Amino acid sequence: MAKETKPAELRTKTIDELETLLLELRREQFNLRFQRAAGQNEGVGRVRLVRRDIARVKTIMAARKRAQAA
Repeated sequence: MAKETKPAELRTKTIDELETLLLELRREQFNLRFQRAAGQNEGVGRVRLVRRDIARVKTIMAARKRAQAA
């Protein structure tokens, strides 16, 4: 994932797809943190984009769960 994910794209995905995407984003976040600690981080702005994408996915998942409960 080279660019930030749009919320409209995320809303079209199923819960399973969102969970898979969240797992991939968290792995990427871990790898970026590891690279920064090792001094190999080239894409400094990528950390911010990944963090925001994680927040977007979690927000949409929470909204869907609230909608199902209601």
